Amino acid sequence: MKFEKHIFICTNERVQGERKSCGEAHGLHLVKAFKKLVKDHALNTSVRAQRAGCLDACEFGPSMVVDPEGVFYGSVKLEDVDEIFNEHVLNNRPVKRLVIKFREK
Repeated sequence: MKFEKHIFICTNERVQGERKSCGEAHGLHLVKAFKKLVKDHALNTSVRAQRAGCLDACEFGPSMVVDPEGVFYGSVKLEDVDEIFNEHVLNNRPVKRLVIKFREK
């Protein structure tokens, strides 16, 4: 099944003292919130939200990505979920204040 939007939320847990960790507990709260919005808007066949392993954006965690656009979000809090869903998922407008700006190598 092809989804119009696919939301991957990092739930990777790192050992204390390593790179910043998105964290399983926080990530799962975000997953649950996005899944609820998908269901509440009856978008189960066109939008999928799910947990993911490391997205390699640890220093920006908690992180997530919305595909197919490949827009990465960082420092995502539970209170940001509605805004990301309403702006990006429903209206194709990324939430600029949360978009990760990766440095070019």
